[in-house]
Amino acid sequence: MQATPSTTTLQRSHESLEHCPNQPKVHPFQGFEEDVSDSLQAERHSRRLCEWASTFWCTLESNYPRVTRRMRQFLLYMKGPRPVIDLLEPSPWIAALTIRGRTYGLPLEHRLVHLTRPLHERPWVLLFLAIIYITGLSFFVRAQSFLTPAGSWVGCTSAYWGANDGCGLDGAACEPFTDSSFDFRCPAQCSSVKLQNPRAIGDGQVDFVPLIVGGGDANFTYRGDSFLCAAAIQAGLVSNLRGGCATANLIGNFTDFLPRSAHGLMSIGFPSVFPLSFRLSATSPFSHCTDLRSEALVLNVLVTVALFMIIRPRPILTFWCMVCIGFWHITLFSQPRTQPPDIADGFGTFLPALFVCYAFWRLAIRFVLPTFSKMPIEATILYLGPFWVTVLANLTTERIPIDRLTAKDITEQRGGLLSLIVIVLVLLVIIINQIRVIRKTGWLPYYLGCYTLGGLVTLVFALLPTLNLRLHHYIVAMVLMPGTAFPTRLSAIYQGFLLGLFLNGTAAFGFAPMFQTTAQLQRDGTLGTDLPSFVTNSTNYNSSVPFLNQTIFWSPLPKGGDWDGFALLVDDVERYVGTALNYSLTALQSGLPHFFRIAFTSAGVAGDFTKAATLWANGTWVDPSGPS
Repeated sequence: MQATPSTTTLQRSHESLEHCPNQPKVHPFQGFEEDVSDSLQAERHSRRLCEWASTFWCTLESNYPRVTRRMRQFLLYMKGPRPVIDLLEPSPWIAALTIRGRTYGLPLEHRLVHLTRPLHERPWVLLFLAIIYITGLSFFVRAQSFLTPAGSWVGCTSAYWGANDGCGLDGAACEPFTDSSFDFRCPAQCSSVKLQNPRAIGDGQVDFVPLIVGGGDANFTYRGDSFLCAAAIQAGLVSNLRGGCATANLIGNFTDFLPRSAHGLMSIGFPSVFPLSFRLSATSPFSHCTDLRSEALVLNVLVTVALFMIIRPRPILTFWCMVCIGFWHITLFSQPRTQPPDIADGFGTFLPALFVCYAFWRLAIRFVLPTFSKMPIEATILYLGPFWVTVLANLTTERIPIDRLTAKDITEQRGGLLSLIVIVLVLLVIIINQIRVIRKTGWLPYYLGCYTLGGLVTLVFALLPTLNLRLHHYIVAMVLMPGTAFPTRLSAIYQGFLLGLFLNGTAAFGFAPMFQTTAQLQRDGTLGTDLPSFVTNSTNYNSSVPFLNQTIFWSPLPKGGDWDGFALLVDDVERYVGTALNYSLTALQSGLPHFFRIAFTSAGVAGDFTKAATLWANGTWVDPSGPS
C-alpha cells in the first residue's frame, strides 16, 4: 500500500514553494533591511540581494526549515534594535547604603561635586596649576637624570664582555682587561631585567634570569660578561628599588668563578679561566645616585587624582592631561629608552602618539568619560586604577612570562603556557560581554564588519613570506579601544587600561613595526644555521697523551655552501678564526676543565655555535649536542 503524504507535509511543501518565486514576497534577508521603503536606493539593494541569495536560501529553507528559522532568529537577535539606540548613563553606585532592610543616603559624589564646583568653574585654575606642575617637574627630572655625568650611566644589561664572538679574536674588542676602573650609576629595578635567549656559560646555559657569573669568592669576583648592575645589586652596593652608584675594578684573568645567592639574585659558577673579570667597590665620586622614580610616581598619581576629584576640568582636558602625564612619566622616569633620557627622541614619538590618542577620544572615550563627570570618585577608581597599572607595565603586566608570543618562548618560560591560556580565556570573556553590550545598542553589525575587514587585511600581511605578526602593546590598545565606546563601568575600566597600555608601548619602545622578520624576533638567539661537528669525540680522545700535546679536530666545510671558515670558542672566548680543521691545546692551562664551541663563518660572520664539547681535568671528553 502506497503511503499518502500528511497534510502537514503538503503544507510545508507549499510554504517552501511560496518562498522561491522569481521575486519572493517574503525574503529571508528582509529582516536585515532598514525601514526605508521610501528610498529607491534601498529597494534596489534589496532586489540585488534577492537575486543572488534567493536560490541558496530557498534550497536551504526547504530542506532544513527548523535550522533556517533558528538562523533567522539568531541573526535578528545579533542585529539588535532598529534604529540604533543609546545606553542609559550609569547611576552612582555609592548614592545609598542598605543595612538590614533600611536604606541610608550616601550623597558622597554629590557633595564632592558641590564642594569642588568653584575650581571646576574657573579654567584659569587648571592653567595656573599646570604651570606650577611643569616647572616643578623640570627640576625633578634634572635631579633624577642630569646631575650625574652622562657617560657614567649604564643600562641594566650593560656588561664588559659580549656574547659568543662579540669581543672578537682573543677578546681584542673588549680590552683593556686589567688596571682600569669605571665609576658607574645604575637605574632602579634592574633585578627584573632578564636574558630573553639562552646564553652559553661553560657546559651549561642560562635563560630568563639576570646574567651573573661568579661573585662567590671572598673578594666577590665576577666574570666580565655579567650584567654590571645586577652584580652590584647582588653585592649589596646598589639598591634594586633606588638604584645607586659603584666602581668596577678590572683585574684581568681569573680562574674558578664561584656561584652566589644574595639580595634575591642567584649567580652561576664557571670552573675554568676567563681573561676579563671585575670586582666592585662603593668608592664612587658621584653625589646624586638615588633613583627618584618612586617619588615621581607618587607625584603623578596624586596629580591625576586631583584632576579627577578636585579640579574636575572638562572631560577632554582631563583626557589630555592623562595622556601627557602618563607618556612623560614613562619617558623620563619609569622606562626611559636611554640614560639619561633623550628628550628630543621622546618628542619624536610624543607628537604621533597625540594623533592616535585623538582618534581614541573621537572613537571611544568621548562617549564614556563625560558620563562620569558627576561621579568623580567612581571615575577616579575606574579610570586611574587600570591606567597606572599599564603605564607601569614593566612592573605589572610584563611580569607575565610571555614576551614575544613565539612557541619557543611560551614553552621554555616557566608558566608561559598557563599564562597564555588564562589571558586568552579572560579576553574571551571580556569580548563576549562587550559584544553583548554592543548588541543592545544595534551597532554590532557595523563593528563586526569593521573588525572582520581589519582582520582579513592583517591576515593577508601576516601570510607574507619572511614576516611575522607582532602584537605590540600599542597595537593591542589601538585594536580594542573602539569596542569600548559605550557608557558602562567596564568600558571605563577597559579604556583606562588600554590608554595606559598604548602610552607604555609607544613611550618605552616607540612605534615598533607590526610585522617583523624572524631575525628581528630572534634578537641574539640562534639563527637556525648549519652546525659543524667535532671529529674528536668521547670514543677517540686519547687521555693518555699529555694535555699540552693534545689537538682537537672537526669536520671540513660542507660542499656547495656559502660557508668559508670556522670560528672556535675556547672557554667562551674566541680563540681561532680560519679554515684549519684542528686546534692545538698547547696554549691552554692544564688541570682545568675546558669548553669548546665551534661555528661556521661566512665573510667573517659566524653562524650558530654548537653546544660545548667539554674536556674535564681528568681527561674525560663529553660530546656536544645541538646549537648553544
